Amino acid sequence: MNSIIINPVSSVRGEITVPGDKSISHRSIMLGAIANGVTTVTGFLRGEDNMATMRAFRAMGVEIDDDGITLSIHGRGLHGLKEPADVIDCGNSGTTIRLISGLLAGQSFFSVVTGDQYLRKRPMKRVVEPLARMGASIMGRQKGTLAPLAITGCALNPIGYDSPVSSAQIKSAIMLAGLYAGGETSVREPSLSRDHSERMFRLFGASLDIFQTGVTVRGGVELQAQEITVPGDISSAAFLIVAALITPGSELLIKNVGVNPTRTGVIDILRSMGGSIQLLEERVVSGEPVADLMVRSSRLKGVAISGSVVPRAIDEFPAVCIAAACAEGVTIIQDARELRVKETDRIAAMASNLLRMGVSVEEREDGMEITGVECLLGGEMESFGDHRIAMSLSVAGLVAKGGIKVNDIDCVATSFPSFFTLLEKVAER
Repeated sequence: MNSIIINPVSSVRGEITVPGDKSISHRSIMLGAIANGVTTVTGFLRGEDNMATMRAFRAMGVEIDDDGITLSIHGRGLHGLKEPADVIDCGNSGTTIRLISGLLAGQSFFSVVTGDQYLRKRPMKRVVEPLARMGASIMGRQKGTLAPLAITGCALNPIGYDSPVSSAQIKSAIMLAGLYAGGETSVREPSLSRDHSERMFRLFGASLDIFQTGVTVRGGVELQAQEITVPGDISSAAFLIVAALITPGSELLIKNVGVNPTRTGVIDILRSMGGSIQLLEERVVSGEPVADLMVRSSRLKGVAISGSVVPRAIDEFPAVCIAAACAEGVTIIQDARELRVKETDRIAAMASNLLRMGVSVEEREDGMEITGVECLLGGEMESFGDHRIAMSLSVAGLVAKGGIKVNDIDCVATSFPSFFTLLEKVAER
């Protein structure tokens, strides 16, 4: 279990790019694999989560060439995947296991999907239940609520599903299954979750209708290969954005970042706190909005965060918590119960670490109340094996008195392998 010590810096300055978007990278392989023709992908994130997706599709007979710059995915069409010879290991990736379950439900073969010790604790009922309603045969631990999951593929029936939570993973799993169902499959959410699947389905030629809080997919439509350029991941950029905001004298340009409106909740939140974040050179690449972000150090203030902005920033809340800890006044986070079923319980994990930093925190079932302090206290902090917790704590170390030691940092490789290199690059001492 590796650790790192992050010491205070004088400022955060420079011009950088962050690795490709994790969500888009996952989907480019999944849709490329079941399309007709060769899909090329540049900017693909070679983090452990996405590599788990690549291995899974190679195990199902998909040829994927990788020269280190471009992926070439030799699609096998909607019904061309082959039964894997072994259990599919999704590693730590919730996106891989949940989305691939929807895809596997409509195949003509048997498969088993599992993951590491953390993934095997994460709830699977949220995808198993709607897939079972479509006729899928899925068995797993604790009545199908935990991995490993054993999936016997079959002909699926279309459904209309009202998801109890706003989750792109649930929506995307049902959309993928819907490609194999006869007729129209619809998913409705309490509020719109990230829409990368909708955008990429449309790019590949799927037949779908998008409405205010959901999507309808028509089954049986063959997909066609595409050329995809993956923008930088705003979830990765969020840690560096917060680093620049909370460190005095900072000015940081982060180039080529995806600014999909369903993902920019973190920008909206940090701006509402007084953060100086400008979007420059806005453009559209492979169906996704992209911009360069100019971030300058700012005097932040506490705010109330709830409602529809929460699912638009759900992965970035560990970074938001650090911003709140450095802000003047109280920040209240509500409607974020989903944080408890991420790679770890992120509400409990962040509350525990913030308390060690001398921050007043009141943990709530669906969020927390954070009272900012003028100076964070340093010390030894725990990532709990969660990549986003580890990176957030590292950002806190830039301004914490005496620096911060972060334990168990190997998990960062799941989404942002170059994080510590980039952090060192922009840190001025």
